[in-house]
Amino acid sequence: QSFKSLRHFQKKVSGIAGRFLFCLHFLGESFISYSKILHFKQFMRLFSSVSNMTVITLISTNKCFGGLQKIFSHQSKELDCEMKFAIFLPDGAPAADAKLPVLYWLSGLTCNETNFIQKSGFQRYAAEHGLIVVCPDTSPRGVNLPGEDDSWDFGSGAGFYVDASKDPWSKHYKMFSYVTQELIDVINNNFPTAVDRQSIAGHSMGGHGALICALKNPGLYRSVSAFAPICNPTKCPWGVKAFGGY
Repeated sequence: QSFKSLRHFQKKVSGIAGRFLFCLHFLGESFISYSKILHFKQFMRLFSSVSNMTVITLISTNKCFGGLQKIFSHQSKELDCEMKFAIFLPDGAPAADAKLPVLYWLSGLTCNETNFIQKSGFQRYAAEHGLIVVCPDTSPRGVNLPGEDDSWDFGSGAGFYVDASKDPWSKHYKMFSYVTQELIDVINNNFPTAVDRQSIAGHSMGGHGALICALKNPGLYRSVSAFAPICNPTKCPWGVKAFGGY
């Protein structure tokens, strides 16, 4: 039987696992060999991985230099809204056990997941070096918070890659956790990435985000690069506004 979607598959596996657990409890472990218990534990680890896997939806795909430029959406648990990200996948599928290095690019104020992929031309070099490049959006979208769209340097398009601590922003504006945790899990679970070969870079507000994400997570990234970053946000009008508001 073919499953129409991963979500449908998850429901099917959940039902199977539930019935299997009931039978195991009813029969008792004394009737099951140690080796079978080990196999069951392996099955449950696989089931847990599938159940927690985020469903991503393809929005667009375009041939670009030596690879494919794609945009996906997914429901973010961290931000409690739908988020989009762009990802460049170089041509030539790697061997089954091969993984590719990945670079996370953080854009600046007023940008979204499309700016870097449309304006920079990085795809030529990423294809040449076999590099996956991921570009997330710069803030949550469509959460309809009061004042969210009143100015270009605060709210939509200006998440500053921090976790907000003030209401009403703290429910959705958690871009730091999204970039350093949830997004990485989404990418690693859906694409052939080398988990020990990931780097981060950004421009302006994104340069600040790249520096903060790397400095607060030693060992998470192989390298960090910042182009014209907001290095001292407490001395910058944009940073003062964001840090005071979030």
